[in-house]
Amino acid sequence: MSETLVKPAVEEGTLPILTVSGYRAEIRLNRPKVLNRLQPEDVLALRKMFSQINNNPEIRVLVLTGTGRVFSSGFHLGDLAQRRASSDAPVKAEELQDSPDNFGAMTVELENLRVPTICRLNGSVYGGATDLALSCDFRIGMQGTEMFMPAARLGLHYYSEGLVRWSHRLAPGAARKLFLTAKTISAEEMLRVGYLTELRAPENLDKTVDEWAENLAAMAPRAVEGMKQALNEIDRGEFDRVASDARNAASLSSEDVREGLAAWHEKRSPVFVGR
Repeated sequence: MSETLVKPAVEEGTLPILTVSGYRAEIRLNRPKVLNRLQPEDVLALRKMFSQINNNPEIRVLVLTGTGRVFSSGFHLGDLAQRRASSDAPVKAEELQDSPDNFGAMTVELENLRVPTICRLNGSVYGGATDLALSCDFRIGMQGTEMFMPAARLGLHYYSEGLVRWSHRLAPGAARKLFLTAKTISAEEMLRVGYLTELRAPENLDKTVDEWAENLAAMAPRAVEGMKQALNEIDRGEFDRVASDARNAASLSSEDVREGLAAWHEKRSPVFVGR
């Protein structure tokens, strides 16, 4: 049974849409006429949706995708320019960090989401949206798409959270090429440098995403959540070994580990309850 948690506006497409069906949540960017351009109100909506997902223990996986032929054309540069033009005062870093529509803070919340996340790249991806997708645990794209990061061409120094993420999630040298040259790369190169987890023909995209989502939802949820947290900490050089060891010890006496071992010996699929 599907439950719509955040309803779309009546117009042709505005805020993202969050739906939940069983263990699976889906967020769909919903501005197809402007190639799913992200605006400040979208950032606010996404942060609220992430909070809803974190607070719903039934959800075990999130799929992030877009409406139409492009995943997203990135953050609305017109809005950024208008904000800058409205004031002659220098922009202060702390003001950006404290803003509720801070794009970088939103991507960190997505990266740290309790459940594993899949970005279903329904088309090409540009600008800040490339980091939105990279904040997911997995990215499944289709042949014929492309991506580019135009920050250097626009005179924009990218936000720190994104630079850190790109540097440890892509193959060595890939982040430098994409950021410093603003060159467009193909889907095949996106796969080669590690941006894409899998690359599929358009007609196989949904089947592959569904298989990944079903597989992730079938895993022991507390174990997945804890290991995801540890892997994120290791990537950022912030590994809390004491907390990781405590989660490991707790798992050894959990209902889920007993179920997992029993299912292994009985050659059946386990049914985990998250305890």
